[in-house]
Amino acid sequence: MSTEIDVLVLGGAGVDTIVHVPELPLPLTDSHMIQPGIVTRAGQSGDFVALGTSALGLRTHHLDMLGDDPEGDLVRALHRDRGIALTVVPQPLGTKRAVNLVGPDGRRLSLYDATRAAETDRLPEATVRELAAVSRHAHVVITQPCGHALPALREAGVTVSTDLHDWGGSNPYHETFAHQADLVFLSSAALADPERTMRRITERGRARTVVATAGADGAYLLADGRLTHVPAAAPPAQVVDSNGAGDAFAAAFLYAWLNAEPPRRCALYGTVAGAYACTVPSTRADSIGRTELCARVTGLVSGG
Repeated sequence: MSTEIDVLVLGGAGVDTIVHVPELPLPLTDSHMIQPGIVTRAGQSGDFVALGTSALGLRTHHLDMLGDDPEGDLVRALHRDRGIALTVVPQPLGTKRAVNLVGPDGRRLSLYDATRAAETDRLPEATVRELAAVSRHAHVVITQPCGHALPALREAGVTVSTDLHDWGGSNPYHETFAHQADLVFLSSAALADPERTMRRITERGRARTVVATAGADGAYLLADGRLTHVPAAAPPAQVVDSNGAGDAFAAAFLYAWLNAEPPRRCALYGTVAGAYACTVPSTRADSIGRTELCARVTGLVSGG
């Protein structure tokens, strides 16, 4: 089959307002003076995955719902400036937005505006099928319209990945995505027993590879029934923010996976990209490039 798209990203387009706070949890007081200021920029989970895969040379196309509003204009401009194809489905309720409270150590608390989505939201099936027909792979963000698009992706024959983020292993909403993907990412932050949850995903779903990221502890990789631990890569500069690290990990893992690298090496790519993302201020949308990523992975493998 002839393909025009390496990675089709579904969902996760939106805008974040970044607020740097003195500590998390934020002390209860009448007011706080915020430095270095409050910044609104385009970039949520799907945007960051698309930025990451595009920066690594993968032909990337992003599909999501956006409003005819200033936030939507920021998302459109981000894709236009970075040369990433974007197909927009109108969203009358407005573009997704969130406020991220970022502490001095780079940890964050995200507050999502739940008024900008409805249970009836859908990505047009004809559009999903048309794009999937010319794609190698689809990465699906866990928003409600994307869940309804999964059957069309499966019928198109593309491989599918998803990121369950901080799923605790019990919310049934996430299971739709976990069980229909070939490759599953999630954070271990809310998991009492990461291996148990990872194995349950493979037992109940299609996935043969599951990755649980663990921040400074690296990641756990379950591939073909074998669980291994992959240490974290050293950040190339001071850690300033963890925002987007999981998306960067997924994008780099996909780059290696689509280039037929073995799973553990794919995870090495992910740890390097995730570490790089932690050095990028949350007020910016930036991704590691292919040359630097490959060089750093080669250095890890060779012990340099």
